[in-house]
Amino acid sequence: MHDIWNPWHGCVKCSEGCEHCYMYFLDKIREQNGADIYKTKSGFRKPIQRDRKGNYKIRSGEMLRVCMTSDFFLEEADVWRDEAWSMIRQRRDVIFFLLTKRPQRVKDCLPKDWGNGWDHVFFNVTCENQRRADERIPILLELPFKHKGIMCAPFIGRVSIRPYLATGQIEQVKCGGENYDGARPCDYEWVKLLRQECLDYGVTFCFIETGTQFKKDGKTYFLKDKRLQSEMACKSGVSFKGKPMDFLLVDDWGYPIPKEQLYIPYFRERCDLCGSKLICNGCSGCGKCEQND
Repeated sequence: MHDIWNPWHGCVKCSEGCEHCYMYFLDKIREQNGADIYKTKSGFRKPIQRDRKGNYKIRSGEMLRVCMTSDFFLEEADVWRDEAWSMIRQRRDVIFFLLTKRPQRVKDCLPKDWGNGWDHVFFNVTCENQRRADERIPILLELPFKHKGIMCAPFIGRVSIRPYLATGQIEQVKCGGENYDGARPCDYEWVKLLRQECLDYGVTFCFIETGTQFKKDGKTYFLKDKRLQSEMACKSGVSFKGKPMDFLLVDDWGYPIPKEQLYIPYFRERCDLCGSKLICNGCSGCGKCEQND
């Protein structure tokens, strides 16, 4: 996917949500070990790669989801993180989505010039159940980030975050069920509870996928196809856009970039049935959707 930047790959399991990690599962299929952690070769410098005309391949206004096959604040990646921060600093015209299960490490891993936070970085913590929500969100609230969010995925237990939403710091909440080998059930009642709390505070809520096991109205449905999971989440109609998130994106000279000069996501007709459309970077035109039909 064009909106993912994996500067390193591999991870160390650290909580309940890691038990049936999708990365470990997919690596196993490729006869690899998800516990092997390494700096990626072709992908490490993705934010600053240029085309033949000298233009950045990642355009101003795009969002890059960082470390989707690892954790940006993984201890084993300490030796590479400064270089990653340097690229994030350089591309102040791009939004960087950071997600971690290790918020306790973040404060000591920030750049020296971080100050109160960078305007183009969107920091999120994973909260797969109430235990991890109550452990990680208080740390999130104390950290110096301009933009903060919560990811309840894999959604394996009921989660209430009302007291945290009341602080006014949370701008977006996403949730989705678990996939692949050993997937645990996601209950629609949990989704609706989380959605209502976000609605009460005007915080954007996105239900991205049902997961393989989805419980609704006392019945359990088994949905192995990820596209179907996404479509079912979309058709539920529970996702909604709350208060706008305003990222201050600037050019190389530090001047704000006019909105009309920023990247506008392009969507195909099939995207209207995708649970992630609300938060998606748009279609890259890679043609893989047609290949999978």
